[in-house]
Amino acid sequence: MGRECTYCGADVEVHDPVYVSDEPGGEPTGSFCNYACLESHVEAEDLTAGAACEWSPE
Repeated sequence: MGRECTYCGADVEVHDPVYVSDEPGGEPTGSFCNYACLESHVEAEDLTAGAACEWSPE
């Protein structure tokens, strides 16, 4: 069996995998079957709380 999906535990190598890393070109810190599992993981873990593309104190 290959690498397991961080979200659902399925073998990512039999799907259309998405790998994420803390650094560009770094070792994967997360592996997902596809973007749906990645999105579900982000929502379930509330990983966007407090995140913003732009910020202004006003």
